[in-house]
Amino acid sequence: MGKVTGFMEFERLEEGYEAVDKRLKNYKEFVIGLKPEESKTQAARCMDCGTPFCNNGCPVNNIIPDFNDLVYTGDWKNAITVLHSTNNFPEFTGRICPAPCEAACVLNVNNDAVGIKSIEHAIIDRAWAEGWVVPQPAKVKTGKKVAIVGGGPAGLAAAQQLARVGHDVTVFEKNDAVGGLLRYGIPDFKMEKSHIDRRVKQLEAEGVVFKTNTIVGELPKGSKVTNWAKETVSPEALKKDFDAVLLTGGSEQSRDLPVPGRDLAGIHFAMEFLPMQNKVNGGGKVKDQIMATGKNVIVIGGGDTGSDCVGTSNRHGAKSVVQFELMPRPPEEEDRPLTWPYWPYKLRTSSSHEEGCEREFAIATKEFLGEGGKVTGVKTVRVEFKGGKFEEVPGTEQVLKADLVLLAMGFVNPVDTILAGFGVEKDARGNAKASTDEGGYTTNVEKVFAAGDMRRGQSLVVWAIREGRQAARSVDAFLMGASTLPR
Repeated sequence: MGKVTGFMEFERLEEGYEAVDKRLKNYKEFVIGLKPEESKTQAARCMDCGTPFCNNGCPVNNIIPDFNDLVYTGDWKNAITVLHSTNNFPEFTGRICPAPCEAACVLNVNNDAVGIKSIEHAIIDRAWAEGWVVPQPAKVKTGKKVAIVGGGPAGLAAAQQLARVGHDVTVFEKNDAVGGLLRYGIPDFKMEKSHIDRRVKQLEAEGVVFKTNTIVGELPKGSKVTNWAKETVSPEALKKDFDAVLLTGGSEQSRDLPVPGRDLAGIHFAMEFLPMQNKVNGGGKVKDQIMATGKNVIVIGGGDTGSDCVGTSNRHGAKSVVQFELMPRPPEEEDRPLTWPYWPYKLRTSSSHEEGCEREFAIATKEFLGEGGKVTGVKTVRVEFKGGKFEEVPGTEQVLKADLVLLAMGFVNPVDTILAGFGVEKDARGNAKASTDEGGYTTNVEKVFAAGDMRRGQSLVVWAIREGRQAARSVDAFLMGASTLPR
């Protein structure tokens, strides 16, 4: 490495944030990235550890020690080449990935991990600024046509890989713009949508065709997944017109909470609430937008989606925000000898929590209370995990005021009709049944493949990119007999 003793000389340096009172006034990104010299110093902390566990901790297997060393030596152009060799969209992961690579960092055994995510962020932002990110159209076309259903990160990664080896790729997206949950799930203050837009321009220059506002098959009656699709295409038409079809839609069926009072007005899924604000931020108009302004908001679900609801509610001007988590409060620090190099169990406080939020742990919802058909409160009880199940703690029932309740408890499976339309078998969790063996991602239907959340269930953006890349290799091998795309 460039600085063999760097990990002993330099401390971890975190990216900065704009002040809370300033960032709550808008929906723009507020993370202050590392300066070039700061990135160099942070890269110097990367150890000559022999076995870089960070590579395996990263779902796309980023070659982290190599790009760290290149940043340290000032060779930023080769750093982005190394980064792009495994990750099509590091500007996405550099902003919203939880960085499992850092959990696996060898330095994290008894010190603070190298700031890998911040270095990745710095590399890709500089690459765009310097004009190093350019279209890479295929030199030779194969004449093969591939349809990709779903324009999220898995679909976009697969589309880029397949287009670059010469296939004609068409991406079908039900919303009015591609990006999937990146566009209509992740708030703009975590990732502005201009990052998606410039990648779309790059993909179009590489030959990818995007058909937005298009539903493949049918949505279930009364579905609230989308309000924007205008055209439909049948699965039969795709199988007839294309040489291969890759299903990369999201796991969009939200987990519900069927307790008394669930039908009261003012109780919504997070994915009803968040996309509306993103649509407005993009210049669109939304009828009857769900607003948290002046309301007592309760967010049920302690994960990232719940945190996004907290941040959006605060920007609306909520009167109060309380977030529920069923599990007990985690420890402030992980037990590193026990968990390393795996993802640790510890308390995680997001930037949205820091903006204003009361967090309740080991709490369950028993009933929604209301007046005149509208929610006014939530009846709760404390719980303990005993004998493999949660048990109520006697005498801990209470009622919290609530004018708006947001359900952010994760997603259970893809929209059923897309898999049924193609006749794709489902696994026990309701996802597309498709293996990841060599030549995998194939379904029981000839020339139909599945990847991303549609195959593996709700997961991270970085996992979606990995799945899209690997599925692209399988599709390419299916079409050509062999593939030069990376595994």
